[in-house]
Amino acid sequence: MVTQDEIGRIKVFAGLGPADRRRLCRVAADISVGQGEYAAHEGDEPALFGVLAGRFEAVGLFDGVERVYGERRPGEVMGEISIVLGIRHPAGFRAAEPSRVFRVEPNDFRALVAVVPEIGERVRELANNRIGGPRGLQSIVAKSAPDRAIVLGHRWDGACAELRRFLDRNQVRFTWLQPDVPDDAAQWEGPLPEADDYPALRVPNGKTVVRPQPRRVAELLGIPTEPRAAEYDTLIVGAGPAGLAAAVYGASEGLRTIVVEREAPGGQAGTSSRIENYLGFPSGVSGDELAKRAHEQARRLGAEILVTRSIERIDAMTRHTHVDGGDVLRARTIILACGVSWRQLDIEGFDRLAGKGIFYGAARSEAANTHGLDIHIVGAGNSAGQAALFFANHARSVTIVYRGDSLEKSMSRYLVDQLGTRSNVDVIYHAEVTAAHGERSLEAIDIVDRAAEGTTRLESGGLFIFIGADAQTGWLPSEIALDPKGYVLTGSEVRAAGRWDLDRDPYLLETSVPGIFACGDVRFSPVKRVAAAVGEGSMAIAFVHQYLRDAGSRVESG
Repeated sequence: MVTQDEIGRIKVFAGLGPADRRRLCRVAADISVGQGEYAAHEGDEPALFGVLAGRFEAVGLFDGVERVYGERRPGEVMGEISIVLGIRHPAGFRAAEPSRVFRVEPNDFRALVAVVPEIGERVRELANNRIGGPRGLQSIVAKSAPDRAIVLGHRWDGACAELRRFLDRNQVRFTWLQPDVPDDAAQWEGPLPEADDYPALRVPNGKTVVRPQPRRVAELLGIPTEPRAAEYDTLIVGAGPAGLAAAVYGASEGLRTIVVEREAPGGQAGTSSRIENYLGFPSGVSGDELAKRAHEQARRLGAEILVTRSIERIDAMTRHTHVDGGDVLRARTIILACGVSWRQLDIEGFDRLAGKGIFYGAARSEAANTHGLDIHIVGAGNSAGQAALFFANHARSVTIVYRGDSLEKSMSRYLVDQLGTRSNVDVIYHAEVTAAHGERSLEAIDIVDRAAEGTTRLESGGLFIFIGADAQTGWLPSEIALDPKGYVLTGSEVRAAGRWDLDRDPYLLETSVPGIFACGDVRFSPVKRVAAAVGEGSMAIAFVHQYLRDAGSRVESG
């Protein structure tokens, strides 16, 4: 319990009278934290803290790297920026030693300020100094850390495009230099690589590698690729929205959790330029931002997340998971959240120009390459509509090529309405792309008008394809039941398919192998939405707990 004397030891509250101190004591929460624990995390809801004992560090993730912005000692407050501006905490407050604070909620702080306005002025002055003072947050951020990597490669080199996308999706800040641009080449210290050695990557310690593979890039940049243990409570395959949600709930509920991801966190949603119908983001959120937040949250709660690692096979009987490179991970339960992959088009010129103007999906990082160009989008689902709106802010024109006769058949109404307000967005109906042309990069596409039965060649500075996705589940063991299209059967569908032998019913997200679950887009389900994937990921952990309890009960009764 916080006492009146302790309230008075906090400098901003030192002038409060006995009645106001008593009022504050009644609403202040007394919180003790151990070394390394947080009084508040970056991104938490606003609150004001008074430090009674110990020492706290203000820490935050900047460009994926943890930075310490300052410290708070007894007599000081924390959270003044969030409480004054009404925003989430821009930094977390971690105890550097066993510490004690009291916490005041925004409503209680406002009630105090209404009675004692000078308290509000003092806290506001502190907030202003924390933001704009000589050692404030604004000054620290302005002295930004150097880029974590330098990429040297040609604009229309597919390997360079893949490297840049890999870095973007793993939240690695980097500088991209083009060797055929004199000013860029001058920034590359030392001789330029040979023509066949692009792209090249240089990391802060000066080490340079040519034509690097994703695993090597991850190792150079300290992105986790190796498991810390051999056995886990739950192993999650895939770090899309479903997998990250499962990681957050699994780790937060005490399960030893590991996620294995073959590329980068975010999955297919991570390539979405804008998601506007996800609950809690009234202005929308990009797929990479959503993935970044979920990734940080899962790691903070204790989940291991490995990237550039692929599952080669799963032993259904033992639940041993064989990872590329020879690692074998043992898990009491497995969650399949491996999502789907963009469906490819088998069209003349597409393979040769992939990454050189033709892309599947549309990450935000591609925006700069569309500036002032005429670009085209194939598909008419929500992802295509979101990409069209995003690129319309950069490209000279955006044209959607669609086989149907109305966007409303496959796209949400809000997107159709927004597209109608953009003067540089057009739609070609009853049409398909039949060929792509260009030497070093995409220059033109052929479009067939099915109604007029004619072909038109259009200049194109970029072609982004959104024609749906397919489950990639051929690697799963035969014991896991699939539907004819390769989606994983779960729950009642497993029993209906005659693939369940236990007396109990399979749990809603349980596959035909007890203890192996599936969630998100890889699961047989008519709902393919980010929100549904997140919900299923969290539900999967509830069923994991139930399975482990049942398994423990059977062992005890046996």
